[in-house]
Amino acid sequence: MTELTRRERLRAELERDARAAARRLAAEEGVEGLTVAAVARAVGVTPPALYRYFDGRAGLVRAVYDDVTAEFMDTLAQAVRRQDPDDLSSHLHAATRAVLDWSMANKVEFDLLMGAAYAKIADSEEGIPTVIARELGGFFGVPFARLWREGRLRIQADEDIDPVLAEQLRTYRARVGLDFPIGVVLLMVICWRQIYGLLCMVVYEHHNFAFDDPMPLFEHMMDHLLGILGLERSPRLRVP
Repeated sequence: MTELTRRERLRAELERDARAAARRLAAEEGVEGLTVAAVARAVGVTPPALYRYFDGRAGLVRAVYDDVTAEFMDTLAQAVRRQDPDDLSSHLHAATRAVLDWSMANKVEFDLLMGAAYAKIADSEEGIPTVIARELGGFFGVPFARLWREGRLRIQADEDIDPVLAEQLRTYRARVGLDFPIGVVLLMVICWRQIYGLLCMVVYEHHNFAFDDPMPLFEHMMDHLLGILGLERSPRLRVP
C-alpha cells in the first residue's frame, strides 16, 4: 500500500475533525445550528476550506447522518454479538434493548434518524428516506428470515392481507431488500410499530409523569412481541 503524504494526512485529519465537530454541534444545537461557518470556526479553518470535503451545509448534514447511522447500527451489532449465536430470542431482545438505550442516550441523534429533524432533511437529501429503514430492516430481517425458514412464524397468506396494505408491504420489502413473504414483512412492521411508539414516548418524554422508568413497559412489550413470533424470553439473555 502507498503511504499517505503529509498533505493527504492533514486533509484526512481535517475531514475527521470537521465531521466530529459537526456531530457535536448537531447534538448541542440541533440540525438548525449545523452550518459550514460554525464547523469551520470549531476546527480553526475558513469556511471555503471545508467545501473541498463537503457539499455545503447539506453535505455536512449528510455526513452527520451517515456517521450517526453507522454508530447506531454498530451498537445493535455489538449487542447481538454478546448473545449465544443460536438464541434468536436473545438476539431480538438485546438488539431492541440496544435501540432503546441508544435512543435515550442520544436524543438529538434519534431525532435526526427517526424524528422531527429527519423529516426536515428527508425532502432535501436524496436517498435519506430509505437509509435507516434499509439498515434496520436488513438487520432485523436476518432473524425474521431464520424464524420463517424454520417454520416458527404464523403469518397471513398474501390473499388475506388488504390489497392496499399488501402493495405497501411489497414496496417496503423491495426497498429494504428483504427476501420472504409479505406476511413476514407485516410481522416486522407490527413489531416496529410498537417499538417506535415506545421510543417516541421515551425520547420525547410523553407521559413521563407516569412512566419515568421505561424499562417495565419495555420488558412487557418485549414479552408480547416475542410471543407473537413464537418465542419466549431467553434465560441466556445478556444485556449491559
